[in-house]
Amino acid sequence: MDDGEKKCLDDIEKYGCHILHILAEGDLPPFSYSVGIEKSAGQPEVIIVGLRNELAHSMINEYCERVRAGERFQPGQRLSGFLEGFDCEVRQVDPRHYREYVGWDLWLYKGESFRLVQLVYPSTSGYWPWDEGSSDDFRRFQPILD
Repeated sequence: MDDGEKKCLDDIEKYGCHILHILAEGDLPPFSYSVGIEKSAGQPEVIIVGLRNELAHSMINEYCERVRAGERFQPGQRLSGFLEGFDCEVRQVDPRHYREYVGWDLWLYKGESFRLVQLVYPSTSGYWPWDEGSSDDFRRFQPILD
């Protein structure tokens, strides 16, 4: 086990999850995701696409704290308290996206035997990526993985 894997397991034990931030590359926007929430809290891992590391980190920590405290979220549910001034929506991620986005979860769970949700957020104008008034750039920056 290398130092990164050891830190990941230590973070899961201490905080309930480890968080990874992936920089934008080619056509892929930046994204952040959890590793270990399903192991520590029995709830889906979470991914956030297109936000700054600091903001995504805060949102993932909020999600982790809330599910560890017993809160449960359902796909399609709108949530407050993650992004100041805006709701987020929970979307179930299709496992065909796992290899492209959440390699460390594949490592931890030794395959695709875990659940993953995406916290989707609206634009600052209030448009969701699937709304007709949403810009193409916003849709590219936050692909929906369901």
